[in-house]
Amino acid sequence: MRVTDIIMKKRGTFVRGSDGTQKTAGNTQLTKEEIKFLIDGYVSSKIPEYQIASWLMAVYFNGMTFEETGALTECMLHSGEVIDLHDREVKGLTGPFVDKHSTGGVGDKISLPLAPIAACCGVQIPMMSGRALGHTGGTLDKLESITGYTTSLSPKKFKELIAKTGFAMTGQNERIVPADKLLYALRDVTATVESVPLITSSILSKKVAEGSDALVFDVKYGSGAFMKSVADAELLASYLVKTAQAMGKKAAAFMTNMNTPLGNKIGNFLEIEETLDCLNGFGPEDVMELTYAFASEMVLFAEKAKTKKEALEMCKDAVASGKALKKFLENIEDQGGDVSRLLEDNGKRRSVHRAEFKAQKDGYLKIDAYMTGLAGVYLGVGRNKTTDKVCAEAGIILHKRECDHVKKGETIMSVYGKDEQCLSPAMELIEKSVSYSEKKVEKAKLIYKEIR
Repeated sequence: MRVTDIIMKKRGTFVRGSDGTQKTAGNTQLTKEEIKFLIDGYVSSKIPEYQIASWLMAVYFNGMTFEETGALTECMLHSGEVIDLHDREVKGLTGPFVDKHSTGGVGDKISLPLAPIAACCGVQIPMMSGRALGHTGGTLDKLESITGYTTSLSPKKFKELIAKTGFAMTGQNERIVPADKLLYALRDVTATVESVPLITSSILSKKVAEGSDALVFDVKYGSGAFMKSVADAELLASYLVKTAQAMGKKAAAFMTNMNTPLGNKIGNFLEIEETLDCLNGFGPEDVMELTYAFASEMVLFAEKAKTKKEALEMCKDAVASGKALKKFLENIEDQGGDVSRLLEDNGKRRSVHRAEFKAQKDGYLKIDAYMTGLAGVYLGVGRNKTTDKVCAEAGIILHKRECDHVKKGETIMSVYGKDEQCLSPAMELIEKSVSYSEKKVEKAKLIYKEIR
């Protein structure tokens, strides 16, 4: 096979229609063998990055069939080791193993409080997460802002910590789904993130490789999501649930609103702080609503409760009793984090490069998630290219939220940057993210739909 031929096939032939527009003609569906040839060649460095980038763009424009998506997921899954949590190699691994995955948003730290809450309810959670992608934050970057915390776990250590504490947080390495680690980073810098089959294969290859029996998906839609419309989000949610079920997993998806940032804090260590707020029982209302919804679903999938009401009560009790906070701190110690330093730094760790964004006029606020997230990238929360380093102390604190009323001159956001130079372009984006209305706007529904 030749890589160029496969790229040309997926690209298709452009023909001009009678109305003057160009359309793709011909069969662009790849065989499993062609997909395997590409993935194996990329992982082994036999196929250069620029050719894979070209193929990704062809997929972005022409999509993939359900069969192609399944084949890509399987090829990515088997590009490295697959963790078997049912081999009983480690005492205490009882299962069932349930995980949750978000398609990404701004201020989305739900996985952080959710894991210890669900673990307190008897769920065992193998959580394999990613890094910042585009304007959205990454769970691994947030965790690694905790002094000493490591997300590089061997499969054996991963299993041991799940058995001990109920959950563990790991990232991909050269052994676990190496194909996705490479493609994930390349999609970020080639503007090919918003592709349903690429997102589906990326998520599921990791989730199946980590050993999960059941999966709960948070599929976001809106300006700050990769899926901008409800229709696109529903398509992705259906792809995820159907593909997961076809691979023998229980699955459900929640479609959630990401038109405005989630929670009061955006940033790496800032979101660790907000996680502590949540586990202490005073987290933001929107963050807690999603955390409890997903945690309850995980408890039901693990058959630790018979009804949604019972599952919700169990999750709320885990927070109220202090058990969930204790479990979170236990995990930090498990993975090398300095708990004493974390508690000392809580509320104090801020970049010295800061600015205040104040209301330009009176009115009810509207805050755009995408623009705010993009400002975060400039500040150092995320990455413009794969080699960029994130800044743990950078981020945004929202003193006012969407639908709040403000008066001119009132502080809306505190902004912290990696350096002094990044503040000016970030503040320009933040100004664009904020608009004002004379009439009070009702808050949008957070959970739009469930798909099973």
